[in-house]
Amino acid sequence: MANVAFAATPAAEITGWDATVLSARIKAKDVSCVEVMDAYLAQIKRFNPRINAIIGMADEGALRAQAAERDRQLAAGQYLGWMHGFPQAIKDTALAKGFVYTSGSPLLKGNIAKYDSVIVERAKAAGAIVIGKTNVPEWALGSNTFNPLWGTTWNPYDLKKTVGGSSGGAGAALAMRMLPVADGSDMGGSIRNPSAYNNVYGLRPGAGTVPLAPSPEVFVQQYAIEGPMGRTVKDVAMLLSVQAGHDPRAPLSVQLDTAQFTGDLQSDVKGKKIAWMGDWNGYFAMEPGVIDLCKSSLKVFESLGCIVEEAVPAFDPAMLWKIWLTQRAWIMGNYLGDYYANPAQRPLLSDNARWEVEQSFKLTANDVFQTSAMRSAWVTDAVRTFFEKYDFAIAPTAQVFPFDATIPWPREVGGRKMETYHQWMGIVLPWTLAGTPVMNLPVGFSAGGVPMGVQLIGKRQAELAVIKMAHAYEAATQWVQKRPPAILGLRG
Repeated sequence: MANVAFAATPAAEITGWDATVLSARIKAKDVSCVEVMDAYLAQIKRFNPRINAIIGMADEGALRAQAAERDRQLAAGQYLGWMHGFPQAIKDTALAKGFVYTSGSPLLKGNIAKYDSVIVERAKAAGAIVIGKTNVPEWALGSNTFNPLWGTTWNPYDLKKTVGGSSGGAGAALAMRMLPVADGSDMGGSIRNPSAYNNVYGLRPGAGTVPLAPSPEVFVQQYAIEGPMGRTVKDVAMLLSVQAGHDPRAPLSVQLDTAQFTGDLQSDVKGKKIAWMGDWNGYFAMEPGVIDLCKSSLKVFESLGCIVEEAVPAFDPAMLWKIWLTQRAWIMGNYLGDYYANPAQRPLLSDNARWEVEQSFKLTANDVFQTSAMRSAWVTDAVRTFFEKYDFAIAPTAQVFPFDATIPWPREVGGRKMETYHQWMGIVLPWTLAGTPVMNLPVGFSAGGVPMGVQLIGKRQAELAVIKMAHAYEAATQWVQKRPPAILGLRG
């Protein structure tokens, strides 16, 4: 450090920088990694008690020591990568060595990870400093972030409302400038939903783009996918460049050039054909106001020269729901079945977890096979044909606006009863099953002042095309910059 002089930068300015700007300032030695760490720790101290997004924090002295080491490395010409000196909190469904790994369950209270997940390995290799974890619903089941270990995470735009889930802590931490970027994971909308509810961007990459490893379920778990979240599309793209790429511990992961996500995102989108799916001809129940707000985004795409038409794939959405219920129960029943079978542990499972296991008891091997065949027809026939005509599709990211966080899940939407804890999020599930890249785009606010978003859906393995379209949309809207949470005290 003796050979490097830094001019002090206000902490609020540092945490207000986009991650791409932060990275460039660190690399240029305009700001020290210690300053960055101190700024984010101060932001967390100020706001996390009200939001409860980050849990299991490391010792501040140890974190500052790691930041000082990053400065020494930089002074010696050892630049680790885009995340050099970034404070990073990891979603509490991923492994980060030496940090809690609880999935919000009392059954895992005090559990400490002994090694890193691939995305954590890669973030560290790119220079990130793990500072803690981000909060999740118990076992990441459901889109409302609360659990008996760590409590409820509250929405930065309305401290009585939900942040969504399951990457709810990640979304809220981003909105509150407590992290520069965040990792999430998404099986049933768990990146998309909290991105919409916190007015940030979040990408559910296509199947295999980001390896989910190490895991004993590498050949079974084809629905849960880890991915990037950020306050700008460029930040999302850069974090994806860190996370993506084949790993031999995830044999189904895809070989790809991750440098493609680090380049210029400017793109001429004129003439691109977009299908507006809406509520899928009335199949999905919607809270009043959601469709109108989401539909307003279509004018933005039209102003960019895109051709927008109303269309849905030629497939019965009720069949997609059947596929989801069967495959989800099969996976979760196996994952949680041992806890359920133990009389001492079963009472410590959440209602949602017990429900999933009990649904799995009703399944036969033929049920699993037949719904897998249905999914094949959806992906290889309906989705493939649909994207031969359209370049992208757009649908609401959620069926309701952020709701009272003390309510586990909406029991009724648009006058229609919800039969399960996740039916109100059904609008994200077709694309979970399709394995296509999907990105949440902020779309504005309800009359009550809470955020909403739309899903921008692309073709399989077309993450870069989705990112470039999202970048064009962002330039035309700037929702994140125009409407930060009021409690931050920032002007939009």
